[in-house]
Amino acid sequence: MLHRPAWFCGLLAALFLVACGRDEIKTYRVAKESDAPATTAPGPKESVQPTVAWTTPTGWEELPPGEMRVASFSVKTNDQKADVSIIPLPGLAGGDLGNVNRWRGQVGLPAVQEEEMAKLAEKVEVAGESGQLFDQAGVSPSDNEKSRILAVIQRRDGVAWFYKMTGSDALVAQQKPAFVAFLKSIRFLAASEQPALPPSHPPIGGMGSGMVAAPADNVAKPDWKVPAGWQESTPGPMQLAKFAAGDGDAKAEASVAMIPGDGGGALANVNRWRRQLGLDPITATDLPKQTSSLELGTTQAMVLDATSADKSKRMIAASVPRGDSTWFYKLMGDAAAVAHEKEAFLKFVQSAK
Repeated sequence: MLHRPAWFCGLLAALFLVACGRDEIKTYRVAKESDAPATTAPGPKESVQPTVAWTTPTGWEELPPGEMRVASFSVKTNDQKADVSIIPLPGLAGGDLGNVNRWRGQVGLPAVQEEEMAKLAEKVEVAGESGQLFDQAGVSPSDNEKSRILAVIQRRDGVAWFYKMTGSDALVAQQKPAFVAFLKSIRFLAASEQPALPPSHPPIGGMGSGMVAAPADNVAKPDWKVPAGWQESTPGPMQLAKFAAGDGDAKAEASVAMIPGDGGGALANVNRWRRQLGLDPITATDLPKQTSSLELGTTQAMVLDATSADKSKRMIAASVPRGDSTWFYKLMGDAAAVAHEKEAFLKFVQSAK
């Protein structure tokens, strides 16, 4: 059964982020859609909104926030690695049981029922509040490696905050005390003036600003034909599938995601993808010139093929409407690798049933 996030029924309240490093404090702001038009800077009367800050554990490397992330960290030791993220999503972002079972599936564990899930939860402190930590360990179906996921969901003011560490089983287990301390260090503050999110980060606002929603719980992958040479890997946040592609030293990554609705519409999605390449947004008038159509039997996919200004990176992205949801396919990486894999990628999109 599909669960529609609550933000489909109203506007999302503003979110703010403060990231604390050793030598400086980084702050990010996302204004309410009602504060100002999408093309206008927030006015001076913007109201005070919540922010979040944290203390970065020793040995963690802070990375630039990626798509959907407001914070991202890497932890490495020898040949093992782990990824840490903070992701705020509007509305319920799926029920706890659905999210826990999705994480369990990522480490090859069977789904559990509500009463079993309650027994798995460990009490932790997150920003001075009580939270539940789910520790899932198993063997990743994508690479047959022992892996572990530590995850906490915190719901505040209509927003679901996801704190997650995923990676090699032994390393994540060793880093669990640091992760718990990280959760405890998180604090929500008040700030009236924050600089905008970096251009690489999509807006965390209403649908009109290009917000991508959480995928529905327990979404089954379509039947598709994976191109020869593609290597499946563990999906990232918001992804249902991920593959490594490329030829020689040139590398690219293909990913698949599904969300309810249209993800904000064609223009919002195209401009979100363009921002990921460092390109300026386009207008609705330019949309037909920048995109093409791909025939998929009874429907069509909208396809964007874009290259960064320095010609080093390229992306081919396709949005496919299916029922009341939209499937997003993306191939991104070194320009040479994307060019080499373009035909295979389009056939992959067409093969999905």
